[in-house]
Amino acid sequence: MKKDSMDVLKSSGESVKFSIEKLRGSLKHSGADDILIKQIVNTVCNEMYQGISTKEIYNRAFTLLKQKKSVFASKYKLKKAIYELGPTGFPFERFVAAILEFSGYSTQLNQNTSGICVSHEIDIIAEKNKKISIVECKFHGEEGRNCNVKIPLYINSRYNDVKTHWENKKEDKSIGNGWVVTNTRFTKDAIQYGECAGLYLLSWDYPKNDSIKERIDRLRLYPITVSTLLTNREKHFLLSRDIVLCRQLMDDKFFLDHLRVSKERKEKIYSEISQLCNP
Repeated sequence: MKKDSMDVLKSSGESVKFSIEKLRGSLKHSGADDILIKQIVNTVCNEMYQGISTKEIYNRAFTLLKQKKSVFASKYKLKKAIYELGPTGFPFERFVAAILEFSGYSTQLNQNTSGICVSHEIDIIAEKNKKISIVECKFHGEEGRNCNVKIPLYINSRYNDVKTHWENKKEDKSIGNGWVVTNTRFTKDAIQYGECAGLYLLSWDYPKNDSIKERIDRLRLYPITVSTLLTNREKHFLLSRDIVLCRQLMDDKFFLDHLRVSKERKEKIYSEISQLCNP
């Protein structure tokens, strides 16, 4: 049986045809060269069977990349690393705020803001060029869960309540579009409603050419959870200290001293992070 005619099981439970091109694309995105990509694709294809899960395919490719070069594996696991920012969702909010700050916004997190009807706790209030953006984040800790139309419907009602109150006060700064940011994907209905309502939608793969994935790569704002050298305990410690970006760890190196990381291992960690953060 040809490999591209095999059925694979997605994390959502949906069965789809295996795509060699998608595997090649994700490997290329990791920074691997054509020779390594061909080796990994051949190995994965030789080990495949009908009904294999996409998780098993990912784990095998990840292991092979890590054996070659840890930074390749780090970039390959980006989507999974964002899930690992959970479970509360607050580190994801800090992560989104960091992306906005590197795009020229000033940000405030978890602000109580009055609406015309009730007050609301807003995940992120972002300001740029004297225009305020109301940013709400929807974090999913499980793969396979998409952001359906109920989310932008709910967030739009909160946004309109805040906007009406803001405009009645006649503040010097104007309010721009409401934002909905998720670490997963939007359903077709969610995108249709969001665009119709004038919301700015940002997800793992939307909008095209300016999605979370593309912003991270463009700005090199990788979360610390991409590291293949830090342990889960170390990552949780750093997240608890509001260190969500690899860049932050480069600037605050004393955190690894606090964790009592050996000099040799520390050098390996910084080498990995440096390759992720620097062009």
